[in-house]
Amino acid sequence: MQELTHYINGVHVKGTSGRFADVYNPATGEVQARLPLATPEEVNEAVAKAAIAQVEWAKVNPQRRARVMMKFGALINEHMEELAELVSREHGKTIPDAKGDVQRGLEVVEVCMGAPAMLKGEFMDSAGPGIDLTSMRQALGVVAGITPFNFPAMIPLWKMAPAIVCGNAMILKPSERAPSTALRLAELFSEAGLPDGVLQVVNGDKEAVDSLLDNDTIQAVGFVGSTPIAQYIYGRAATNGKRAQCFGGAKNHMIIMPDADIDKAADALIGAGFGAAGERCMAISVAVPVGKDTADKLVAKLLPKIEALKVGPYTSGDDVDYGPVITAASKERIVGLIDSGVAQGATLLADGRGFSLQGYENGYYVGPTLFDDVTPDMDIYKEEIFGPVLTQVRADNYEEALKLVMDNQYGNGTAIYTADGDTARDFASRVNVGMVGINFPIPVPLSYFSFGGWKKSAFGDLNQYGPDAFKFYTKTKTVTSRWYSGIKDGAALNFQALD
Repeated sequence: MQELTHYINGVHVKGTSGRFADVYNPATGEVQARLPLATPEEVNEAVAKAAIAQVEWAKVNPQRRARVMMKFGALINEHMEELAELVSREHGKTIPDAKGDVQRGLEVVEVCMGAPAMLKGEFMDSAGPGIDLTSMRQALGVVAGITPFNFPAMIPLWKMAPAIVCGNAMILKPSERAPSTALRLAELFSEAGLPDGVLQVVNGDKEAVDSLLDNDTIQAVGFVGSTPIAQYIYGRAATNGKRAQCFGGAKNHMIIMPDADIDKAADALIGAGFGAAGERCMAISVAVPVGKDTADKLVAKLLPKIEALKVGPYTSGDDVDYGPVITAASKERIVGLIDSGVAQGATLLADGRGFSLQGYENGYYVGPTLFDDVTPDMDIYKEEIFGPVLTQVRADNYEEALKLVMDNQYGNGTAIYTADGDTARDFASRVNVGMVGINFPIPVPLSYFSFGGWKKSAFGDLNQYGPDAFKFYTKTKTVTSRWYSGIKDGAALNFQALD
């Protein structure tokens, strides 16, 4: 069995804690590796070494830091197949989906190649008599990224690329469930010319996370995961004087208006609801058709598409639409929520419980599930299921549908399908959700914009990647300078305007 490591100062380092986590193959249920869980002492040592490396890295000019990003991006492209295999082996998603995971992370790396333009400050000469004003963006120092299992490549890249190109050193703590991709990315970063110690990968559980949150050298923390943990990390980081951007759970709705193209809406729901086994924070888990006729037509379109979905291991190639969920506990929780939907009166139209695949009976598979007649008081509506379960909540009119989205505690993503521009514009303007799709089911912004939700889906003022990332990973320094040529001498005791 493979024993994984930490990645410290450019080399793989065995853990010393004696504590390990099992890394499973979700397709088979078999343990495929052991992962060392770091002690506070190991975390603090990695941070101390990163702090030494960061001083010199921050002195490297932005153009040369961007060249490292260029080489890193080229290496990611070169190793796309290998990285996708690592993602699929530990997460379970199909190879095409895993390549998408890597690609969306790579796009952020590509934006970071333009870091010199993003890191420019401002200047004004003659702001007052003989006075010039200059602002500059400088690195924070050592920062931390804590990333989830569902995007083992994309989200680590969202964290590490902007942080590092801004001149920081990063401590990355990937998910214990899918750590190998992050370790391989760290190797590729070193190969691209990143100095040793600027990126440290430290594996661990809550003990390692708390050590990062309490370490005085860490200046900022980025996190993606569930809302309760996001709130915990945000609160503890803020208490310790750190910047934090923490992204949590979601319950993404898609409204289908009577004038929508039902075929296109149904196709969108299949992809957005069941892709990656529903383990996406931007998955559509609630369909809200407006009017009985729309709801009935939508169900009629969805059911045959759901019945045609193929579930299986990623090794089956193009014959599989989605794979297993991440752990046995996840499967048990999803099945329990399906049970609760039945018990609480929802109409179960497609039942994924009891799904079994010959030769993979111990894998963590859940078949595609569809509920109709769901109401907001049901657990399957209130909970983020994070599995291949689509629920339909019927609405009598547009305002009722909009209110469902507005009243939900989460505000990550939402979508509307309609042929009417006025309705689309009204929805985009009024809805209190961070990312909105118009006839587009998963509205993840392109990498030169920024990704972020509202309400209990996000904690912190700045979003991930794009312009917000450069703001988050730098601090602004403003210099006021005066040259005394032609200016009268004399002390001024009052607080004067510069003009």
